[in-house]
Amino acid sequence: MSKIRILLTGGSGMVGRNLLEHPAIAEFEVLAPRSNELDLRDFNAVQTYLRQQQPDMVIHAAGKVGGIQANMREPVSFLMDNLEMGRNVVWASHQAGIRRLINLGSSCMYPRNHSEPLREEMVLKGELEPTNEGYALAKVVIARLCEYIMREDDCFRYKTLIPCNIYGRHDKFDPVHSHLVPAIIHKVHQAKQNGDKTVEIWGDGTARREFMYAGDLADALLLAINRFDKLPNCMNVGLGHDHTINDYYQSAAEVLGYSGGFIHDLSKPVGMARKLVSVERQKAWGWSSRHALRDGIEKTYSYYLKEQQK
Repeated sequence: MSKIRILLTGGSGMVGRNLLEHPAIAEFEVLAPRSNELDLRDFNAVQTYLRQQQPDMVIHAAGKVGGIQANMREPVSFLMDNLEMGRNVVWASHQAGIRRLINLGSSCMYPRNHSEPLREEMVLKGELEPTNEGYALAKVVIARLCEYIMREDDCFRYKTLIPCNIYGRHDKFDPVHSHLVPAIIHKVHQAKQNGDKTVEIWGDGTARREFMYAGDLADALLLAINRFDKLPNCMNVGLGHDHTINDYYQSAAEVLGYSGGFIHDLSKPVGMARKLVSVERQKAWGWSSRHALRDGIEKTYSYYLKEQQK
């Protein structure tokens, strides 16, 4: 019996690389072209590739990603690049007759300033967070496109997973591009190396965030492939609990052995006060994450140190 053939977009990104290094991925034949091999912003190129390769399933994990600073600095490219890539992959898959697709959304799709867990039906039920609105709009449109395709023809099952924030191996640690957890690891490491007595935290540190280790998302994706028929059409993937920004800094300090203190810059933007996804559908489906915060930071810091030595 031949292996299921899967096209994975974004294979060189953090999510893609964690999936590709998962031991269970060997059960499948995975096509993971790099951007210089297949430009996802070129519809004709994507269409030609899919017709030639005829994968049984597509996992769309590609995207232009970044933290608050990058999103605020480049809103046009965060909107346009993600919109073009998602539209091209989903629509070309449909045109090629590929019936199973997993689209990766983002918890940025949800309305801002909600203190309760964000349920899947809350997408488009309120104003988006301005600091990453372009990225969020693109993700909402592609999720809706998947939904509309299924509505018009139920032979196609184009499902969207909405992960909470992710960190881990293969993350971006450069402050210009990084998200919260890798940025914290880099800042605390630099402070320890330089003998700095304090590390600066943006805002008062009480905003709450949900960050899941990337290896756990890879686990969820493997299960989604194997149990695709039982996978809900739209489902959050998260921890079901969150931590304050201060908690993340403190955990990183403990793991890295940094003994200095922290100061807060109240003039800096912090985004939403809380962003926690509901995991009710995820639990009913039968999956939960494995890594506690400290375990995830330890593995991520180990990877960071190896990268520093290159």
